[in-house]
Amino acid sequence: MCLGIPGRIIDVREEAGLRTGTVDFGGVRREVCLAYTPQAEVGTYVIVHVGFAIAQVDEAEAERTLEVLRAMADAVTGELGEPLPSRRGDVG
Repeated sequence: MCLGIPGRIIDVREEAGLRTGTVDFGGVRREVCLAYTPQAEVGTYVIVHVGFAIAQVDEAEAERTLEVLRAMADAVTGELGEPLPSRRGDVG
């Protein structure tokens, strides 16, 4: 299964001529290529597929999608290598 997972860019940098950054997927952080989303900056939500940010998305849509993905834990673990943490602010 291939998933595009929404996350928020927390930093942007240039590495070896390639625009990259760190993206936070609701608690899981990964290094991502940002070359396909040149307008995306820190705080922007993007859809990431196999390590590449492929589109921008608004925060509300990103949060809705993350909630659905939390319900599909096995699929997310296969894509990110670990499950998404429970929703921020949840106890227990």
